[in-house]
Amino acid sequence: MNVVNHTHSHTHTHYHPPKYKKKSNSFNILNPLRRLVDEFQVKNARLAHLICQIIPCCCPFERDIQLLGHTFHVPPLCKLNPLYDNFVFLRFRALSYLSDECGEDVTKYIC
Repeated sequence: MNVVNHTHSHTHTHYHPPKYKKKSNSFNILNPLRRLVDEFQVKNARLAHLICQIIPCCCPFERDIQLLGHTFHVPPLCKLNPLYDNFVFLRFRALSYLSDECGEDVTKYIC
């Protein structure tokens, strides 16, 4: 039987621990809903108009409130919605469908 002796001569003076990445496959309860919204195909003009009317072009909750001579800025609360980006992209797909496929003027839906 062979005996293996390990003798290491370290030439590195700095040790850097490996960088562990967060698992991209980690389970998130909202992922199925995100996937549903992202995979939704806009193929109907009436539905595209409805999407553009329901999903606002900008966050309606951002405000500046004046109280006792001071101005307080309320940030856009839409950003707290975990599906905000998914709905914005859905609205964009609806706008693109109306413009590209139906040849409609969508300027009334642009802020």
